[in-house]
Amino acid sequence: MEKRPNRNEYGDFYANYISLVPENGELVAIFREQSQAIFAFLGELSDVQGGYRYAPEKWNIKQIIGHLIDNDRIMSYRLLRIARGDKTPLAGYEENDYVDSGCFDRFTLKQMIDHYKLVRESTLVLLESLPQEAWTRTGTANDSLISVRALICVLIGHVIHHLNVIHERYLNREV
Repeated sequence: MEKRPNRNEYGDFYANYISLVPENGELVAIFREQSQAIFAFLGELSDVQGGYRYAPEKWNIKQIIGHLIDNDRIMSYRLLRIARGDKTPLAGYEENDYVDSGCFDRFTLKQMIDHYKLVRESTLVLLESLPQEAWTRTGTANDSLISVRALICVLIGHVIHHLNVIHERYLNREV
């Protein structure tokens, strides 16, 4: 059951992130491997790189990590509620407001990475604990239908998106 969702399990809002997830493989394994790769990559960056912005109005890398932390928490919360059968519509969030309120620049890059590791580990424990019947349960988040396994793909695809941006715009590397 740990495969990518069918197209009828999520709304258009989520399609781009889900399209970035590898077609083959179990989602929990992909999430676990992605976590290892993220922290190996982020661990190579310096504090100077962590504070770099490629344009004045863009987030720096520490702020991107803060955004990824916030997003993992929000998506995990949505995932838990839907996995438990809760049909209450779940609100969206304004990512720029969250980053502004997070004041992530007061932390070192290492502190941000350590924080992110804890959040990812918590999310992984949640994913590993889900019963099979929960994977296809659906709910409403951000005014869109979404299944539990689609939310897992959003978690994975969202990270892929931001790592691509870091490589292309912050470090000028090909992905």
